Amino acid sequence: MNNFKNIFILTAGVLCFAACKPEFKKPTATSGTADFSRYIAVGNSLTAGYADNGLYLEGQQNSYPSIIAKQMQQVGGGTFTQPLFTQAQANGSGYVKLTGFNAAGSPVLAPVTDQLAIRGVVPIPGFGNVTTYTKYSGDNNNYGIPGMKLLHITLTAYGNLNGYYERLLPGNAGTNSTAYLDYVTAKPFTFFSNWMGNNDALLYAVSGGAGDVLTDKTTFTQLYTLLLSRLTAAGQKGICATIPDVTAIPYFNTVTPALILASVQKANPTVQAIFINAKSSADVTSTTYAARPATAADMITLTFPTSKIGTPVATPAGNLPYGLTPYTPIENQYVLDANEVALAKDYINSYNTTIKAVAASKGIAVADMYSFLNDIKAHGLVVDGLTLTSNYITGGIFSLDGVHLTPRGYAIVANQFIKTINAQYNSNIPLTGVANYRGVKFP
Repeated sequence: MNNFKNIFILTAGVLCFAACKPEFKKPTATSGTADFSRYIAVGNSLTAGYADNGLYLEGQQNSYPSIIAKQMQQVGGGTFTQPLFTQAQANGSGYVKLTGFNAAGSPVLAPVTDQLAIRGVVPIPGFGNVTTYTKYSGDNNNYGIPGMKLLHITLTAYGNLNGYYERLLPGNAGTNSTAYLDYVTAKPFTFFSNWMGNNDALLYAVSGGAGDVLTDKTTFTQLYTLLLSRLTAAGQKGICATIPDVTAIPYFNTVTPALILASVQKANPTVQAIFINAKSSADVTSTTYAARPATAADMITLTFPTSKIGTPVATPAGNLPYGLTPYTPIENQYVLDANEVALAKDYINSYNTTIKAVAASKGIAVADMYSFLNDIKAHGLVVDGLTLTSNYITGGIFSLDGVHLTPRGYAIVANQFIKTINAQYNSNIPLTGVANYRGVKFP
């Protein structure tokens, strides 16, 4: 009898639990206060999906805007079309691939030169030669143009100076007169992402401060205000992103003065310093450089040919080892010295202040990629069971050029944009699965 009673009580309890258990309903998909029916992406190489020192089909297909758009479609987003290279010309501009590692453990990269979309090289008077690519004339939602600065958005001649932009215009190099700002706003759109302004600092930095100039701060503010005014002219909503800290990328953190010195000292312990040609002050107008020993505050570019260190260089004082004397310092283009680092940081901080202020004035969301990427550099990132860092090759986020991202890196960026969009506009765009995208491709 007691057993029967216990079974009855147990059964009743189970039935009660089954009847009373809470229902967990999946949130209704919503775009919140935003309209994603025609989303466009404004920006430069990062927006285009540039990777491994080139623009090619796989990189385009895994651009962060295309990943965002795919997720937006789950909350009513429309079709997102990109100016893709064809399968027959899938390698686009060409890029580099990892073929292995040498005896010292350094990566060996090789250029990919087949199935290119290069149409030709056009000499532009007063400018130089411009490489042009197979034309694209279809619909377009991704307006990312590699190499483009905010400084260029109103330049009517820019379609003759940048082959990536030229391929999107009907005219050939030398005949175009459509300013980028007019091009991206020519067709109605409902939502935008804007990651413009990176190159206004980045091109200065990757040239070691020797091959480009920083965009004037006041000019940057004026142009950013104009850009946001045009993008929001019909009441569109969107998201902007801050400019990353150039010192947070592997391009400046892989080949270091300490690493070079340690390598030299293995063969010659008497060597005490590596010499660089350094800017005399952090004044933007200063053009004075002088040789001095490199410090931890100086950044060597990823493109520096380390094999040159110690090779004989003819000088008035005789043949001296390259990089090891004040008479044979590492050239400017391979070094972002401490004063140039300080200068770049100052301008980037100013640009980001502008981005946040102008976006706030328009009620536009801002993804703080400066802080996000700096945090990854400092602490790494664990997502979808993956441990990721900003290390070159092994980190999984940055591609082989040390500046642009892998498909996995672009997925991480896409999720940061999505999180910010959801918070600002009360939408619930689902995040993408980062593990579904690859890091650096190993041979």
